[in-house]
Amino acid sequence: MDHGGHDMSNMSPRCSMHMLWNTQIIDTCVVFSQWHIRSNVQFFFSFLAIVGLGMLYEYLRMLSRDFDRRIAVKMRIGRRTPLTASGRSTPEHSDAEETGLLRGLRVAKKQGTVVPPLYRAIRAALYGASVGLSFFLMLVFMTYNAYLILAVVLGAMVGHYMLGEVMEPDNVGGKGMACH
Repeated sequence: MDHGGHDMSNMSPRCSMHMLWNTQIIDTCVVFSQWHIRSNVQFFFSFLAIVGLGMLYEYLRMLSRDFDRRIAVKMRIGRRTPLTASGRSTPEHSDAEETGLLRGLRVAKKQGTVVPPLYRAIRAALYGASVGLSFFLMLVFMTYNAYLILAVVLGAMVGHYMLGEVMEPDNVGGKGMACH
């Protein structure tokens, strides 16, 4: 078979890209071409790494919830003045509603406590890390590799099992592993 003067003996293994369900192990690339699996041992360690990433995602979710609770407790103890959505310490109307600009709709005002900038920055960093990791895991899922999909699901299950010892009323029916 003529290959037009190209020496086919120097071809290095390439990442294979499947858009259908597959169970390929060798020459699978995980998200980056640099994460190229060339052996069963590499695949095993990649599987474990993805399980760990799924567990890390669950940990970030739990850490974010706990951090929010701690902020809420600290803010209650500090007796900060609750603010309305307008930033005033007293509501403008007794029913705490205002008319929407476009259609005259009555919109309930947000009420709560203003979170200090440092805590907001930490909350934003935790949120950003969890969103980034969830998108990364989505890309792993989109390899359509049955084993890697299993690793993502297994990581979420193990992480949820290890960190979900106590079920709180505000967490019933909460958001599971999602892109964000």
